[in-house]
Amino acid sequence: MARKINKQEVIVTGFGGQGIVLAGKILGMAAALGDHKESTLVQSYGPESRGGACCAQVIISDRVIQYPYVNMADVLVCMSQSAYEKYKDQIKPEGYLITDKDLVKPDGRREVFDIPATRMAEELGRKMMANIIMLGFVTAVSTLVSEKAAREAVNSSVPKGTEEMNLKAFTKGFEYGLSKLKGKEKKAAGKTGAIA
Repeated sequence: MARKINKQEVIVTGFGGQGIVLAGKILGMAAALGDHKESTLVQSYGPESRGGACCAQVIISDRVIQYPYVNMADVLVCMSQSAYEKYKDQIKPEGYLITDKDLVKPDGRREVFDIPATRMAEELGRKMMANIIMLGFVTAVSTLVSEKAAREAVNSSVPKGTEEMNLKAFTKGFEYGLSKLKGKEKKAAGKTGAIA
């Protein structure tokens, strides 16, 4: 019997200026260089340089990737309402929808992992680090990449002199993700009568 291929398809989307493509690049680098998997990145932009639609499609696999475009996402990360509206139907039924809580209002058709990434970045004094906070959150709530690989990829991808600040942002998102997972586990245990 053939071994099952472990392949995960990810769409990270928002608007230009949010660091969407950098987040996709870091995710792919973490998978390839840190976790020793195959990864691809395809990026697309709207006609505007800032404020227009922006999308990073990342595929992570334990085998060579033949086709670099996402068909149906295992993980859909939306950092703007327009991005959510455009991509909300490109996620598998069992896939993860991850949103910036303050910028995206989902239609309620599926469970959502949400984080106020932009607000948290503003609290750190750097709104532009919302993408790194989101990346930390995604790392915590999914099995896409290991925490160690993601941290190394953040450290090597951000502008020199900002590494410490960006790693702090990553940690903030990662810890928020872990607390969100614990909350979901307690909620699930309460529904089944299990004791957590």
